[in-house]
Amino acid sequence: MSEQHRPQLRPYITGFVMLAELAHLTWEHFNGGVISHHFLHRSDMPAVSNWWGLLLLPLLTWFLIGRIEKRIALCSGGKEAASRLPAHLVAGFIGSLLFGIMISVSFATHYESIASYLSLGVVLLALLLPVYRAECVLGFVLGMTFTFGAVLPLVFASIIAAGSAIVHFLLRPAVVRLWNLFKRTQSSSE
Repeated sequence: MSEQHRPQLRPYITGFVMLAELAHLTWEHFNGGVISHHFLHRSDMPAVSNWWGLLLLPLLTWFLIGRIEKRIALCSGGKEAASRLPAHLVAGFIGSLLFGIMISVSFATHYESIASYLSLGVVLLALLLPVYRAECVLGFVLGMTFTFGAVLPLVFASIIAAGSAIVHFLLRPAVVRLWNLFKRTQSSSE
């Protein structure tokens, strides 16, 4: 299938996310009211309402799915695009979604220490894996939305993604160059 004839997932996934968030907010509204979350879980910090998710999640989904579709098109090199999503893309999304859900569940069940360790684990994974990619950010935010709303997970995911991009695009190539230079100087001195 060519890029023009491949079914576009963007409007369907965005619509699904919007309907899911609307259902989530409707449920909250009829079960005690729509929740607001304080930054750093401290009442002296500003609170952000879950209503922002109704605007933020569809916009974020639309934008990130667009980035994913562009990356797939670039990887196909102008040739006919595959009718399936690449496995690494699906794995990145599902892995990030599950990681976000694990953090959310551990926090909601009052295992904050486990949530803290998992959050630290995300930071360490960002050093090794390219979690700056759109599918990882989207999965992570969606996985944490039910527990934390949309804004706080997006802020956290943005910080982690920026750090991961810095590591993968700036630090990793610099370390590789230094390592190669070291190996060349060692082999020339022998």
